[in-house]
Amino acid sequence: MVRLPLTPTDVERGQRLGALLREARGERSMLDIALDAGLSPETLRKIESGRVATPAFSTIAAIAEVLGLSLDEVWATISPTPAGDRLRERLVS
Repeated sequence: MVRLPLTPTDVERGQRLGALLREARGERSMLDIALDAGLSPETLRKIESGRVATPAFSTIAAIAEVLGLSLDEVWATISPTPAGDRLRERLVS
């Protein structure tokens, strides 16, 4: 299967996802979160750094569950929509 190149929107969304996950993780170790989510720490590191801009849905769901985030909250935060912009403003302030 051939993967299509990432669009600038995909890259930006991946960066927002990484920032959200890093913030939600706080002081908890990457190792603990990754293992609790059933992932390798390297996978979590790549997602948090934005190097994996489009992780699988099941991967995002597993991380979100461990971090106590709803998938609606994750999507609203990372999606380039007016609703996502409003939620990002609420989370930042």
